[in-house]
Amino acid sequence: MKIVGRKEEQAILREALASSEPEMVAILGRRRVGKTFLVQSVFKDRIDFEIIGTKHATREEQLINFSYEISNLAKSPLPIQTPDNWMNAFILLIRLLEQRQKKGKKQVVFFDEVPWLATPKSGFLRALGFFWNSWAVKQNIVVVICGSATSWMIQKVVNHTGGLHNRITQRIHLSSFTLSETEAYLKARQVYSDRYQIAQIYMAMGGIPHYLNTIKKGGKSAVQNIEQACFSKNALLKDEFSRLYTSLFAHADKHIAVIKTLAGSPLGLTRQALIDKGKIANGGSLTRTLEELEHSGFISAYFSFNKKKKEKLYRLTDEYSLFYLQFMENKTHEGDDIWARLSETQSYKTWSGYAFENICLKHIPQIKKALGIKGIHSLSSTFYKQGTSTQKGAQIDLLIDRNDHVINLFEIKFYNQSFSIDKAHANTLRDKAYVFQNTTKTKKQLNWTLISTFGLQHNSHSLGLIQNVLTLDDLFEI
Repeated sequence: MKIVGRKEEQAILREALASSEPEMVAILGRRRVGKTFLVQSVFKDRIDFEIIGTKHATREEQLINFSYEISNLAKSPLPIQTPDNWMNAFILLIRLLEQRQKKGKKQVVFFDEVPWLATPKSGFLRALGFFWNSWAVKQNIVVVICGSATSWMIQKVVNHTGGLHNRITQRIHLSSFTLSETEAYLKARQVYSDRYQIAQIYMAMGGIPHYLNTIKKGGKSAVQNIEQACFSKNALLKDEFSRLYTSLFAHADKHIAVIKTLAGSPLGLTRQALIDKGKIANGGSLTRTLEELEHSGFISAYFSFNKKKKEKLYRLTDEYSLFYLQFMENKTHEGDDIWARLSETQSYKTWSGYAFENICLKHIPQIKKALGIKGIHSLSSTFYKQGTSTQKGAQIDLLIDRNDHVINLFEIKFYNQSFSIDKAHANTLRDKAYVFQNTTKTKKQLNWTLISTFGLQHNSHSLGLIQNVLTLDDLFEI
């Protein structure tokens, strides 16, 4: 299948291949996001050596895998003797690459799932540093290092203090597809759905290519596709949650505890609230867990308006995890058409509202473009003011503070038709704006902006209150 999207990432890899210098490219990104497919699609038959780490394998097993790939590289009719350590393995690789060198042709070496290759005390990273510093740095070569454990990759490779220190020449952080890329990906697989259907699919599984592969052509609705992917007898995503975190993190129970606590508070929690609600121990371990989850794209941290860093609000933004914990974990569903029935419940309405807010939070560039403020410096944040017995509180999940003396306050609604604001809702928005202005003492102009799937049904209550209206189509912009 032809690669979809990833234009910037493809350009980085092609530039590395065309460069007159040796290049070491680190590619980071969560499991199933398409890192391996990106490398293989761009380099194709230009890859001279490729090895992928094996989960939970010992150093000896990884070296057996390495010698097997070396045998393939050498086109040896018999297996090459397995090296007894990684230093000897890389020396063997150097000798074979030297034999395959062709004048003017850049060689490509691809190490996939490096966190699995570099088992504790294995010496892999030290040997990789030797390979680069003693040989590769003087060659016409691209070395690609890839891994799903994003935080591990940053700590152990990008910020390596040994032989790999400052050796990364290019860095790619591969994120999930945007809505636009998801639409293009589905079309490339001959799945033709309208944007409302695509948004529902995205809300359940995000823009993860492997998950989107569960969507088959044939004109099925989002409800039918989600049923097939998550609830049917042979559903591919039925047990994905149990594999997802344990494949990425050594002590996944800590990460899962954070994820489950945040799932119970979709609007987000401060660090202290997370500790209190989840009964999670404070300290450096929690800091590392939050950093690892954020680097891997499972949670996002949002700064409160004009607040210090410690006031960050953590929110679960991995669509599949939120969906799984809401509708699948420890749930007993009987009969057929499970999702069709669940999508008629109040739980669905609540979840869909949060899930659509997450989509909007991930598409800030598209929102700025639709508002015509792409070129204006601005900061995105949240606002929360707890109410008291005498004063009203307010929560605004997205606001954009602009340098042109305007702040956009956002009201986000997932609805199956154009949205209509009644008198009570209009008063709620006015109260929120008042609390925000009174608390922050801002002198900037406040503009309420509605983001709704199918726009706004204008009436006397919205007149003079809603300054901007964005629709689902705006979020699909490139």
